[in-house]
Amino acid sequence: VANIDNKGVSERIITAPVSPLGQRTYVRTKYATSVTLPSTLGIDPLRKPFPRITKHPDFGEIYSGNEEQPISFIYAWVFITDRDEGLVMTTVGTLVDGNPDNNFLDKPPEKTIRFNPDGKLTGAMHSFMAGTNLFVVAHKGLFVLGLSNTKLETPALLAELSNGEFKNPRAVSVQFRYAFVTDDEGFKVVDITEPTRPRLIPAATTPLKHAQRFYLARTYACVANGPEGLALIDIENPEKPRLEMMYNADGQLNDTRAVQIGSVSASMFALVADGKNGLRVIQMISPENGPEHAGFSPRPNPKLIATYQTKGEAVAVSRGLDRDRVADETGNQTVVFGRRGSRPFNLNEMQAFYRHFADLYTANRGGLKNGPLYHVEDIAVRNGQLTTTSGAKFKDPQANKPAPETKTETAKPPSDRVVRRGR
Repeated sequence: VANIDNKGVSERIITAPVSPLGQRTYVRTKYATSVTLPSTLGIDPLRKPFPRITKHPDFGEIYSGNEEQPISFIYAWVFITDRDEGLVMTTVGTLVDGNPDNNFLDKPPEKTIRFNPDGKLTGAMHSFMAGTNLFVVAHKGLFVLGLSNTKLETPALLAELSNGEFKNPRAVSVQFRYAFVTDDEGFKVVDITEPTRPRLIPAATTPLKHAQRFYLARTYACVANGPEGLALIDIENPEKPRLEMMYNADGQLNDTRAVQIGSVSASMFALVADGKNGLRVIQMISPENGPEHAGFSPRPNPKLIATYQTKGEAVAVSRGLDRDRVADETGNQTVVFGRRGSRPFNLNEMQAFYRHFADLYTANRGGLKNGPLYHVEDIAVRNGQLTTTSGAKFKDPQANKPAPETKTETAKPPSDRVVRRGR
């Protein structure tokens, strides 16, 4: 009672600022292996949007200016992978509706769906949400599930790689046109330009003996590699990844299971679940140990700076806040923009930046851009000559020749006489 008015409850005698009798925020499953949130922002797609035009008792109809796009229903779900049940998905809109009296996930209007078509998702270990596509790794391989933007319904199985491409896959993550998967053979890359037709790139496998969960940070992948510590992989060219370094802090990191990366000011840190050793904090980039720390993706220079001994083995680390994320991989708007009526690009508009139309017929009808990809090459300087990485030379720059001047007659000044209309 004495702490009711306190915003931050830190008394040792109090276990939580709320009573367990007033909430039930768990879902029972047989053997849960991971939990995936579509977003770390507080999004409520089920809340009724404020109308554009409201009626005022004194002034009549008033334009309220509410022009943001509807929030996709995919943000109403939480996705749980389960070793025995496959995928368990439950709605959690009650947690963001502003009502503290209905925080029970096992009561209406919340709903739970258990999805395991033909047992394909048995042994599910991890999942990753990329727009309306949910990527799940299970014992049989990689599966792509499609969800609806407008309905709370069972997902559809869009595609799968289950013919021996993976051996005991453990984790999956997505960056742009590629999905990355860890398994017994290491760190693998899948082309998902067409999510319904994923394609494993065999030549892009980075061999690792104990690859576990990982985090993609711009042009680097940080992989928990069990007794060998952390593996840092350069993925600037995803189809040609390169092992940048192995880091184990002089043997101290010897049971790594999972890793999450976050930034504070000009420094980047990795939080590592190091099994029997507890939680580790690794300083990856900072002004003191990285001369290029202000660049887009500087080379990490890891340094162990802190350890917290957990009561049991540290096996997972929760995802951090994606603060500046305004749209997902399929163009769904997630936040309100500063300018009224502005919005992010939708999927077709985003694809216009990197894909051609499939054919002229599709282009004339304004169809989806699902044709060939645009390809460009990096530029290099060889013996004073600009070339592409494949060796093709650029043409010598042409001298700038200014266009000849052309004289124009000066217009006569307007007459001071005022001519009235009609005369």
